[in-house]
Amino acid sequence: MKRVQRITSAFSAILCLSFGLSLADVALSGDRPENRSWQTAPRHSAGIAPDPVRQADVAIVQVYSAATYGWRGLVAHHPWIIFKRTGETAFTRYDVIGWRGSAVVQRNYALPDGLWYGATPELLVDHRGDGVDAMIDEIEAAIKGYPYADTYRSYPGPNSNTFLAHIGREVPALKLDLPANAVGKDYRLLGNPVGLSPSGSGVQFSLLGLLGASVGLQEGVELNVLGLNFGFDFNSVGVRLPFIGRIGLDDTTVSHRP
Repeated sequence: MKRVQRITSAFSAILCLSFGLSLADVALSGDRPENRSWQTAPRHSAGIAPDPVRQADVAIVQVYSAATYGWRGLVAHHPWIIFKRTGETAFTRYDVIGWRGSAVVQRNYALPDGLWYGATPELLVDHRGDGVDAMIDEIEAAIKGYPYADTYRSYPGPNSNTFLAHIGREVPALKLDLPANAVGKDYRLLGNPVGLSPSGSGVQFSLLGLLGASVGLQEGVELNVLGLNFGFDFNSVGVRLPFIGRIGLDDTTVSHRP
């Protein structure tokens, strides 16, 4: 009994610490959700994506993630993917937007690296050069095959993170490691609880994204309890925590091939 109490206390302490660090991050950045309206929240370019005109001769794939609008930004992030083939001078962007319970797979909903209603995006994946055109073919096939195109639930999924996790499973070469606070990335139907992890590099057991675990080259070891994820990264050493996503070395996947 004492051991259970100690484990419960440690779990609660980590949870409180994660939430406290998330609140501190919002306060220090001056990006308080209560101080802005979604109608007026900035959505300009963050200046992260490369100039597609200057990089016209290079195929590029990038994945971004930013805090969701309002108080939800303390616990969840919204991801999207952009890409351009060799010879193209503009990016194509895809993400999933929820509308009255339905998922809407949006094409070019916003700027490639635009702020997400005031939140600056984080670059998760950056692939350029040889082999990327073929990767884009696989990404587009995965988008067309998204199995939850008619369903959307913010919690526990399927949602925008479920969409990117689906692409990651279908295109392992993407090496996509969604952060621990990407609620919905672990969503799996009860009839299909075991399969590839969201990065496509490991295995996962999950019950509707509410209880499960995953082990993978990109994710490391991760435990999911009620959509709150805890774990450790080994390929780029770090701790995975709910609310704040990750603490540790930079985990951005970068592949620039001539």
